[in-house]
Amino acid sequence: MKEKTDDFFMRNTELSTEFSKYILDHPEMDNLLTEEKVIVFLPEFDQELKEFNLTMAKEIEAGGGKVVYVKVKQLSPKIQSRLVGVEIGVKQR
Repeated sequence: MKEKTDDFFMRNTELSTEFSKYILDHPEMDNLLTEEKVIVFLPEFDQELKEFNLTMAKEIEAGGGKVVYVKVKQLSPKIQSRLVGVEIGVKQR
């Protein structure tokens, strides 16, 4: 079970990283997020993670916590780097 929980953590971490980038590009969304709310991702492309996150959200709400649900329709392919034409160890002339 620990391996599965670790896997869910890693998948949520990836979503969290991408959501942070999204918020930087859409600062008008920032006012919806407050410190007392927990962000819970509902990825439509990953039903297993979505169900895990819904269960976690219900537990948070049952304990009196506040949740912000973020539905994600899809995740585009990773871009490793935007750098083009990189040369390493080349002396300047």
